[in-house]
Amino acid sequence: MTIQIWPVEGLPEVRAGNDLAAMLADPLRSLGVLDGDVVVVTQKVVSKAEGRVVQDEGEGRSAWIERETRRVVARRGDLGIAETRHGFVCANAGVDASNVEEGTVSLLPLDPDASAASIRAGLAERLGLSAIGVVVTDTFGRPWRVGLVNVAIGCAGLPAIVDLRGGTDHHGRGLEATVVAVADEVAAASGMVMGKAARIPAALVRGVDLRQAPPGSAQDLVRPADEDLFYEGTIEP
Repeated sequence: MTIQIWPVEGLPEVRAGNDLAAMLADPLRSLGVLDGDVVVVTQKVVSKAEGRVVQDEGEGRSAWIERETRRVVARRGDLGIAETRHGFVCANAGVDASNVEEGTVSLLPLDPDASAASIRAGLAERLGLSAIGVVVTDTFGRPWRVGLVNVAIGCAGLPAIVDLRGGTDHHGRGLEATVVAVADEVAAASGMVMGKAARIPAALVRGVDLRQAPPGSAQDLVRPADEDLFYEGTIEP
């Protein structure tokens, strides 16, 4: 298997109400997009297009974090780890001041899976494609690991996970716990061509087998509370 990744360059600044599929169609066409490809789009431009960039003056960022938080998981000083309405566990409930205008913060899309599905439908229509995937990414930290990585918060047209349990490894041993987070793997790979300050909010990924499992959603990646061994965090001053 060979995976190829291209940055989608030349997109203008995204504003509330913009049609992302329409904005992406020509640049993707120039890259030679094909059926079977995956288009990766950052949360930031999806939130901008959907009007999820808000003023942080007055009540301030902390008020928006509180609004976006369903459950406080852990806190140390000014840093809070929170569960969002979507079930994502991330810093400050996904409220972020990077790559937006001064005095504003971005909030996560209300339904990132629906956002991915809408972009996919628009691209399929404009590009004449019937089998294309879309992943919406955000940048999360990881327990026990230093550094940030792109993860999938929205997914359409490709499997979010591939469950290999019940199969065997190359030695013939049974697989009992192997569930591959395909959408997260695609998201992380896309980060190699979408730098934090590079003004490249999208990427084209080729070589992912979209048929290895039924299409899924990013909600498939959210671990149920009854399976989470680390559901409770630490609250420190």
